[in-house]
Amino acid sequence: MEQTNGHAGELNRRYLLRRFWKSAAGFWSKRGTRLSWVLSGTLLLIILLILATSYGMNVWTRVLFDALQNRDSNTVLFLSMLYLPLLAASVFLSVMQVYARMTTQRRWREWLNNHLLDHWLKNGRSYQLNLVRGAHENPEYRVADDVRMATEAPVDFVTGMTTAVLSAVTFIVVLWTVGGALTVHLGGMVITIPGFLVIAAAIYAVAASGSMLAIGRRFISVSEDKNQAEAEYRYLLTRLRENGESIALLQGEEEERSGVDKSLATVLRAWRDICIQYMRTTIVSQTSGYIAPILPIILCAPKFLDGSMTLGEVMQAASAFAIVQGAFNWLVDNYPRLAEWTASARRVASLQVSLDALERGEVGRGGRINRGEGKSAALRLRNLSVTLDDGTAVVDGAEVTIMPGEKVLVTGESGAGKSTLMRAVAGVWPWGEGDIEIRRGAKLFFLPQRPYVPIGTLRRAANYPDLADSRSLAEIANVLKKVGLGHLAGRLEEEAAWDQILSGGEKQRLAFARIFLHRPDIIVLDEATAALDSPDQHQLMELLSQEFEEATIISVGHRPELAAFHGRKIVLKRGRAGARLVNDVFLIPKPVLPSGGLPRGLVALENPSFAHQTIRQAEPLAWGNCPG
Repeated sequence: MEQTNGHAGELNRRYLLRRFWKSAAGFWSKRGTRLSWVLSGTLLLIILLILATSYGMNVWTRVLFDALQNRDSNTVLFLSMLYLPLLAASVFLSVMQVYARMTTQRRWREWLNNHLLDHWLKNGRSYQLNLVRGAHENPEYRVADDVRMATEAPVDFVTGMTTAVLSAVTFIVVLWTVGGALTVHLGGMVITIPGFLVIAAAIYAVAASGSMLAIGRRFISVSEDKNQAEAEYRYLLTRLRENGESIALLQGEEEERSGVDKSLATVLRAWRDICIQYMRTTIVSQTSGYIAPILPIILCAPKFLDGSMTLGEVMQAASAFAIVQGAFNWLVDNYPRLAEWTASARRVASLQVSLDALERGEVGRGGRINRGEGKSAALRLRNLSVTLDDGTAVVDGAEVTIMPGEKVLVTGESGAGKSTLMRAVAGVWPWGEGDIEIRRGAKLFFLPQRPYVPIGTLRRAANYPDLADSRSLAEIANVLKKVGLGHLAGRLEEEAAWDQILSGGEKQRLAFARIFLHRPDIIVLDEATAALDSPDQHQLMELLSQEFEEATIISVGHRPELAAFHGRKIVLKRGRAGARLVNDVFLIPKPVLPSGGLPRGLVALENPSFAHQTIRQAEPLAWGNCPG
């Protein structure tokens, strides 16, 4: 069973790498940019030129040491002068390689980052990811950090691998030519080893690479654990900052510190495991680094001593051996970073897989709510069932028709699914069956209980989701005064942490200001006045009713006084097979009494078109909460 799970896990890891390349390689396809090929071609040309300078340096080394051996001062002086242009060319090409390589990395990261954001910030997927299962935790860390690592490392690897292969091919020829064959006398036997330096370099590289693979085999899994621990720790600290007020008011710092300490301990354990892996791989890399320069000199010593090799040839062979050995040992030098890249690429691919699943669901019809446009009704629900992503029922068989200009109140016990139903209406909750029709050309605006306040100026927050400069300061200031935020009208261009500065009630007033600025046709209020007291709620709802007589308003709320601002009430009741709409009534204010008495309530009239009508009732309402 463990073997089966391990095999399945390995297949999943391979699939994730394939999924990453399927998307990331688009940078060089028609979906990418022509600049990608220009940068790649430039980088290859620079590698070839650097290889040419390396070969020139190698030949220069041989001639110099031969001149030193022969005490040829003129040649030594000439070579000393020649070294300067060789050095300048090598440094210039190295600098240009850095520029071409890092520009490629930067452009690739930009392209892949935009590709991910295009899929993440679309059709409510950033919200839906929080509701579905999958290995996509902390998507912000994957986009910000893992994408960087996943695009930086491959460019380095390809550059390094190309350089290694070309260097190996070039300098193997040098080793074969300069080193020649080695003849060994063992007793009465004579053994001749052709290209002995090439064979020695290959054997040495295989031994070093094999040792690195054996010692660092856990590097990839340890890197994945470290990245995940870092992401969770960063997310925890972000939540602390965002909820600092609530934590401080509840004096929960000690409890939060306990959670932070546990998360940090997990991060430190992951780094300890990484440290152990680096220690093990350092044994191989350091040993290889000390042996590689000495081994070719020792191997060439017999031929130098018997006069078949000059000192220049020995030094040229040693230089070429080091280059070939470095090329062969490319894996040894880059294995830790290769493991880091693999971990990051898989994390990016896991996010892509989850987004793929959401995208497939949008184009498919099975288990998804169908959205369309209607002609007469502002909103129509046809046999609508809302479920969780696993099929668990939340709302079952809703049949509702709301005409333009109607003001509808949706109530029900907590947890019955009212907010989920409204999210389905808004289009961000896709799971379920049935149809939702929005009147053609109608603009829908949704106000959640916790309004979102973006980073930046108050002007941006008021105009959101439109651009910050889409409306004049005077227009915004006028609306702020209208909703009771006149004291902030002079701070519209001020950048501050408005999400922390504004109270809950002020945030909900700001959300109402957006309604007056955007002028939608259909307004959905999901507990949008929960943070306001009754007089403030009355003021805003009355203002909304007066200025949006023609608009359709759908409110979710528990306060009975909300009924005064609606002409219709729908009740949602929880059941085993999902919540159902059990009551749909029209609310009509009682007329003023002849004696001058005040109306004391609303009459509830049954809506005959409602399929699940079970209750006929009147909603008592205090006059102090009635409009006008």
